[in-house]
Amino acid sequence: MREVRVLVVGDLMLDHYIWGSCDRISPEAPVQVVKIKNETKRLGGAGNVVLNLLSLGTKVGVISVVGADEVGEEIIEILEKFGAKVEFIKRESSRISSIKSRVMATHQQVVRIDKESAEDIDCEDEVIAKFKENLKNYDVVLLSDYGKGVLTPRICNELINLANLAGISVLADPKGKNYSKYKNATLITPNKKEASEAVGFAIDSDESLEKAIKKLKDELNLKYSVITISEEGIALLKDDKAVKFPALAKEVFDVTGAGDTVLATLGYMLGLNDDIQKAIETANLAAAVVVAKVGSATASFEEINELVRRRTSVGFENKIKSLDELKEVLVNRGKKRLVFTNGCFDILHKGHAKYLAKAREFGDILVVGLNSDRSVRELKGESRPINSEDDRAFILAALGVVDYVVIFDELTPINLISALKPDILVKGADYEGKEVVGSNIVSDVRLVEFVEGKSTTNLVNRIQNANR
Repeated sequence: MREVRVLVVGDLMLDHYIWGSCDRISPEAPVQVVKIKNETKRLGGAGNVVLNLLSLGTKVGVISVVGADEVGEEIIEILEKFGAKVEFIKRESSRISSIKSRVMATHQQVVRIDKESAEDIDCEDEVIAKFKENLKNYDVVLLSDYGKGVLTPRICNELINLANLAGISVLADPKGKNYSKYKNATLITPNKKEASEAVGFAIDSDESLEKAIKKLKDELNLKYSVITISEEGIALLKDDKAVKFPALAKEVFDVTGAGDTVLATLGYMLGLNDDIQKAIETANLAAAVVVAKVGSATASFEEINELVRRRTSVGFENKIKSLDELKEVLVNRGKKRLVFTNGCFDILHKGHAKYLAKAREFGDILVVGLNSDRSVRELKGESRPINSEDDRAFILAALGVVDYVVIFDELTPINLISALKPDILVKGADYEGKEVVGSNIVSDVRLVEFVEGKSTTNLVNRIQNANR
């Protein structure tokens, strides 16, 4: 895939998370007392758009204005650390760099504290001049407007005109009620609430959605008219009709920054010269990846492809991973509950299928540890397995309820469980009253009843008897 170069202009900010736990109410006032365990910081606003683009493998340049303070310095350091090219970031002594501090107790946001300047910047000429100087080095321009004063009406108008003159697509994530400053952009990405405020009427039906999306296109002279419609996906004006591209998210933990992901993905795909429909479909996939994570997040193409594979079973053999590959994939699982089970799964039958389907219901990701041929022989004798480990892994991976298969060579899966640290361990009901290997590592152990009369041993016996 060819490299896409994207220039991001907009409001940079720092997302500050204070993580803790809470088990009591303050005697001073009816508020929670949060015991802080750790703090994390990451880029927000236009910075999150930059991180999403970098995650997609894009070359990214940044133009913005921050305050001459520690937060501004930290924002620039993080941009450079992640590989973005700082084309121009003016540090104005009169401004306060934006920082949003969120107190999180047991993964729930308790309060958010904002510190920022939202007045228009004083250096419009410098921003426009730097944009004009660097535009020739980029394929796409993204304007990430959080209403913090960088994207003034004059800057938006001039940047859009310069990009149009250069034949470069310019996409904007809009803010406020007056969208005239985005006139002549390639597209803008308002959500339903924002679009309602901009067009002056509620979007509460398919008819009002179509009316709004037409109004935005006509009044702003957009190449593509788009409105993001939350859990319904993204609407596009096509052939004078509002066509909905359905959202794909089934696991929604946090929608923070999903709009940034949509803007970044649309920009990236249009930069590849893909058509708008494919760009929207990919943006929906990327959004589905990030809303399954906590806080502002990014989606890589590996994660997007993994989601597609899980939904369609296309390329299901890619579900078969080594332990190292699996650890790398699962490191970004966020709050998804990881379920682990293991076995020989020789001659897959109805009992296996029902057992695995039940295990999958206990969480969000099911990993199956599969005994290697050598370990099966040691456990069950030289005549087993009937099917090789490659065949058994392939058939397991073809099941929609199975997310990953990993082969292990030991007699027990303790090394896998220790490395993956699943939330839930599943075994057959014959383990009732017995010690389950790895039970001291997980938070929950579930035992699943077998289907009566269904077992590989029974199948082997029937086949042998039939041939006598």
